[in-house]
Amino acid sequence: MSTKRSIGMFAFAVGAAAFLLVGQVTPASAYQASPLATRALNPNVAPGGNFDLSHWELQLPTGTTNHTTTISNTQLEGPTGYQSKYFFTNKTDGSMSFWDPENGVTLGSRFPRTELRELDSNGAPIEWSAPGTHKLSATLKVTQLPSHVAVGQIHLDNSSGSSKPLLELFYFSNGDVDMAIEQTPAGGNEVHHVVANVPLGTQWSYVISLTGGNTIGIAVNGGATHTFGVSSSFNGIKMYFKAGDYDQSTGNSSTVGARVQFYALSIFHGA
Repeated sequence: MSTKRSIGMFAFAVGAAAFLLVGQVTPASAYQASPLATRALNPNVAPGGNFDLSHWELQLPTGTTNHTTTISNTQLEGPTGYQSKYFFTNKTDGSMSFWDPENGVTLGSRFPRTELRELDSNGAPIEWSAPGTHKLSATLKVTQLPSHVAVGQIHLDNSSGSSKPLLELFYFSNGDVDMAIEQTPAGGNEVHHVVANVPLGTQWSYVISLTGGNTIGIAVNGGATHTFGVSSSFNGIKMYFKAGDYDQSTGNSSTVGARVQFYALSIFHGA
């Protein structure tokens, strides 16, 4: 049976093909039904001191157009790992904090991002097949927001020829939690599903799942899982998770943008 581990610990189960980051030990069968448990975070270390970031790289809103700055997993790891004004530990509560200004540099999009991208066990960009069970779970809050921000994604691998996601979990300034699902790999035809409402500045949890290659699930704060079908046009396309602060507004301001704080973050891959 697969389990998820406590903060700062990492487990890889070959038989179940599962790796999980941050949280209490919980049977996989209970994973989706409950919000991700959190433990005390140390405000005096880098995010890598509170979170196992060995399976993530960080994309920043700096650099040059289409060549934005990327921070590797080895740079992120550990209590003295990477920090900046865009990615840092909140000194009050120890949360892993993301800042994404409207005037940030963009990567393949109209919008800037301070966002984590999933890697494999060797630190390379991962590409997983949709069949099986795949879950991204987080506890977070959004504290500043011009319009809306993507806080979790299942993205299509670049080898697909598409730069689009399968889905984006948006949080809106009015508190709406909105699952946007693309209907084809070409994108531009996403359908929005408002699944919850959480006031700005309030901590909440989500679990995004893809099971059997054809069913998307989203559960908020341990509530019922809303399920949606996946178009057969996505068959055979490999994917990966993203999480963080992908602001959906643009402008010239360095002080207007999205601020997101994570208290727990976990990935699961299984049969």
